[in-house]
Amino acid sequence: MKVVKNLYRDKLGRASFIFILLVMLLGVFAPFIAPHDPLAVDMKLRYAAPSWEYLLGNDHLGRDILSRMLYGIRPSILWVFVALILSVCIGAIMGFIAGYFRGNVDAIVMRICDVMLSFPIYVITIAIVAILGPGLGNILIAFILMKWAWFARIIRTSVMQYVELDYVKYARAIGRSHIHIIARHILPVTFSDIAVTASSSMGSMILQISGLSFLGLGIKAPNPEWGMMLSEAREVMFTRPELMIAPGVAIVIVVLAFNFLSDSLQVALNPQLRKPKNRSGLKPFKTVLNEKEVAK
Repeated sequence: MKVVKNLYRDKLGRASFIFILLVMLLGVFAPFIAPHDPLAVDMKLRYAAPSWEYLLGNDHLGRDILSRMLYGIRPSILWVFVALILSVCIGAIMGFIAGYFRGNVDAIVMRICDVMLSFPIYVITIAIVAILGPGLGNILIAFILMKWAWFARIIRTSVMQYVELDYVKYARAIGRSHIHIIARHILPVTFSDIAVTASSSMGSMILQISGLSFLGLGIKAPNPEWGMMLSEAREVMFTRPELMIAPGVAIVIVVLAFNFLSDSLQVALNPQLRKPKNRSGLKPFKTVLNEKEVAK
């Protein structure tokens, strides 16, 4: 509850959280909110200008851009969020095992992570797509295979900071199980690192899946996705640049919202970051001026 209160005090963090929640709800309830069928083709409306019936206009096949934007939230954000959760869960399990037990277990887990992280994510994704074929599911599989190792390394470092503390040693001495010690004593203090890392990774994953869809490796046509909508509009980017505005602006705003939320969440979990430290020991300049005015 204290974290929620600290996050609520941050106006930018609160606005970012509300915006992200609203966007996700729009994606979940897209079938009930979208004014038209996102897959309906009407060549009579090809490149039609915005109107009251079609607020964002129509694309090269006469499809409603607004409806496609709403349905595009699902692969661009919701499914990416699911992949992020799975990556964090796998990475957390492996990170806790490596950081808590250490020794040979830590060495084996870290060497696996080193192997996974030695390949660029785009190379692995293209390799998986070449083997399994293009599609959103295959890209998400590639994300999970690559991201868990990154999360495992970060979480392992966080766990090792607390595993040798006195209260953890005491819990071991009195015979507490490893699962109990991890869940009761280590997980709560490392949760902040996990939450901040996960929230900051969401923006980069959205950009990555949009970039891959832009290259034609993502969701298959005619299903809507923001990166693919940008790719479809690039053919008329000089004659009809407004077709790129909606998906492009949506990607930028959502990524910014996740980045702002990550910064606010870090401060909410560690309120000391909000207070600037004066290491010199001198009084701030404004305080000195105020004291001089009082003295006069």
